[in-house]
Amino acid sequence: MQKQFKIGNKFVGGDAPAFIVAEMSANHLQDFERAKAIIKAAADAGADAVKLQTYTADTITLDCDNDYFQITQGTIWDGTTLHKLYEEAYTPWEWQPDLVKYANELGLECFSSPFDSTAVDFMEKMDMPAYKIASFEINDIPLIRKIARLKKPMIFATGIAYLEDIERALSVCKEEGNEQVMLLKCTSQYPSPYESMNLKVIPNMAEVFDCSTGLSDHSMGCTVAVASVALGAKMVEKHLTLSRADGGPDAEFSMEPAEFKQMVEEIRIVEKALGKVTYELTEQQIRSREDGRSLFVVKDVKAGEAFTEENVRSIRPNFGLHTMYYEEILGKKAKTDIVKGTPLAWNIVEF
Repeated sequence: MQKQFKIGNKFVGGDAPAFIVAEMSANHLQDFERAKAIIKAAADAGADAVKLQTYTADTITLDCDNDYFQITQGTIWDGTTLHKLYEEAYTPWEWQPDLVKYANELGLECFSSPFDSTAVDFMEKMDMPAYKIASFEINDIPLIRKIARLKKPMIFATGIAYLEDIERALSVCKEEGNEQVMLLKCTSQYPSPYESMNLKVIPNMAEVFDCSTGLSDHSMGCTVAVASVALGAKMVEKHLTLSRADGGPDAEFSMEPAEFKQMVEEIRIVEKALGKVTYELTEQQIRSREDGRSLFVVKDVKAGEAFTEENVRSIRPNFGLHTMYYEEILGKKAKTDIVKGTPLAWNIVEF
């Protein structure tokens, strides 16, 4: 069983239901009321938490236009610089205490991804219950060490991580005595092609790293997210916007509220269906056994007449002898007259 810990008041991992996170990212479009509306939509859709991102353009990169800072990796953001993208996408810090409070009022946990040391200090002032490490920061060892020392849950996206990156990050957490760790399978393509998702990594990571695992999903629709839960994902994170048509840096691969709600509902259905390992039958299944097969007399038989393939058959329903006795019955004789449709029983067989 995957390790369990708490994010705020909610259990994550172990036998707890999948913890479903609505990632706001840049979908607020620099509008505070829209940010609140996204949080409300997340709550209405059945999310467990909403996640923010805590950075400014200057804390995450440099305002520089040389070749190093151009976005040219074949993404939806190609053609601009890192600084310009993050100027558009960042969530104003002055909003965040109010957004946390609003989320909590709606029954949601609220946490964030910090992208430098000052963001961690700011998040601690809000007493955020967990820290998400973006996959592009999984090699920022000083940042990971600072967060690990806080002894709060740490959620790592692994989208651009090599195996050794994951091992190094987790070893830092362990050195600092923090084993409240969740690894999220992530494909850092926006949107992510289905054939690149490799969901089989989710149970493998749980086994290899002995920790809880989940999915940070940038694919379209809810199919991949729902399937991940069947494979053991204990956290599912998806971007949420009010409408993709409104635009924004993350709109193209974000879910709309109705889609997010459908995903949550389907995940909860899958969790019910997964159930537990058992070979016991329900009461209804036990009753349904009456419609199984058994041995019946299918023609009138006189006393002393032999049972044959013509007058005994395995048919439904299940009120006669078990079919495993068929060969043993053939050739034996009837103890009494038997009418067609009588369940075969030992007390009418002559020995």
